Amino acid sequence: MRPLLLGVCSALFFAITFVLNRRMELSGGSWAWSSSLRYLFTLPFLLALVAGRRRLKPLLREMADRPWAWLLWGTVGFGLFYAPITFAAAYAPGWLTAGTWQITIISGSLLAPLFVTRMQGPQGTVAERGKIPLRGLGLSLIILAGVALLQMEHAQKLSVSQVLLGIVPVLIASFAYPLGNRKTMELCGGRLDVFQRILGMTLASMPFWLLVALFGWADSGLPSGSQMVQSLIIALSSGIVATVLFFRATDMVRHSMTGLAAVEATQSLEVLFALLGEMLILSAPAPSLVSWTGIAVIIMGMILHSLFSHSKPAKRPVKRSERESISSAQ
Repeated sequence: MRPLLLGVCSALFFAITFVLNRRMELSGGSWAWSSSLRYLFTLPFLLALVAGRRRLKPLLREMADRPWAWLLWGTVGFGLFYAPITFAAAYAPGWLTAGTWQITIISGSLLAPLFVTRMQGPQGTVAERGKIPLRGLGLSLIILAGVALLQMEHAQKLSVSQVLLGIVPVLIASFAYPLGNRKTMELCGGRLDVFQRILGMTLASMPFWLLVALFGWADSGLPSGSQMVQSLIIALSSGIVATVLFFRATDMVRHSMTGLAAVEATQSLEVLFALLGEMLILSAPAPSLVSWTGIAVIIMGMILHSLFSHSKPAKRPVKRSERESISSAQ
């Protein structure tokens, strides 16, 4: 239950991103600055946090061992996740972006065959390729049905261009985030904690963010003071608090594809938190009866996901000593 609670808390802090990104776009801020400033502001906080815990050198050694892999998956997990999210905010309201983002529930499950889990069996260590959790995928569809109901009334008022430019980038982000997250977990092999892994991905994605910042400067000049303040808030709430909570939750269930699917399903609550945030900050109208029905369906799907994730015991993970012996033999 604890991983799911951490996932719900992360959804609350992640939702701030959708509301403030939309607010910055409505005030004329550049999406390129909105995305790059978050990670530029996040970096010094993470450096101070990890260095203060005396865990910076182990991280740098890990990154030096496989620099290109870190560069690739850090850019995928953070760059191809957040840049499309902020780009979409220019063409769609925050509730639509947050709602579309829930496709990550299915995206994460569909990525399972790309990963191999090593387990200790009767005949020694066995490598088993992940399988798509069909039952969990069905429960995810219940959540998505609730999201669809939540958006139904509003989506009818949008133009085709808003739908395409506001949805397609988010679909790309929905696959990039869990893919980068899980691939860096593989790179770490349990040797790094959550803070080290987030800092590693942030450092690895810096070349990408510097290019995005250069594009923002060339396109619209320097960011305004208001955009910098709101980006700082996003960096702290989403880049630090929410990301740490979510990565901690996925680390706790990283040997169970069903458990990972359940934690990723908690992110469906972002659409509810984003809707409430837009009502309070951007004066968005209150949900209709259809929308409240969608909220009820989402909550039901979340409860079913929680029950299902505890219906089977997780398989015993390979111990660190066993993992190191396997690696040295390859």
